[in-house]
Amino acid sequence: MISRSSSSRRSRDYGSTSANRSLQIFPQERHTDLVRRQGGLISVPRTLSSAPLMVPVTDGTQKMTKLLLKVHIEGSLGPVHVVLPPESSVSDLIKAATQIHVKEKRRPLLKESDPNSFELHYSQFSLESLRPEEKLINLGSRNFFLCSRLPASSANARNSDEAEKASQFHLSLTKLMEYLL
Repeated sequence: MISRSSSSRRSRDYGSTSANRSLQIFPQERHTDLVRRQGGLISVPRTLSSAPLMVPVTDGTQKMTKLLLKVHIEGSLGPVHVVLPPESSVSDLIKAATQIHVKEKRRPLLKESDPNSFELHYSQFSLESLRPEEKLINLGSRNFFLCSRLPASSANARNSDEAEKASQFHLSLTKLMEYLL
């Protein structure tokens, strides 16, 4: 009786390498906007899916042609991975992130898909939003937080309410100090 090793049966039945299996599962012809990276599949705009990551420059150095950026959307569980050229602006990143979020049907669903109704911040704790005309290569970070923009009238009303509450609190503390003295 001749026994075969289980590894030879496995390689014959399922292909010789795990790379072949992944190519069989996700053929590049059907999913040209999906790119396999170490963390899994990420969505890439079709115009960038075939471009190289680095391009040699005449002086021997290499220049980046794409940036992988993570954008956390307000209320969403995980970040949206976006690949853009370094010459892109913040407004391009907002537009790409909202398009990917809508295309992948992520939760929570966005009330508006208009990129002008969103602001990009360095983190959820950052109060100042990034200017839409800033270039991505000059920002110094690859992780961002996207939140909906407040209308100017409601922001002013909220600020005036907070100022009024603070002044009332200050007056009550003053009265308490007078009473204690």
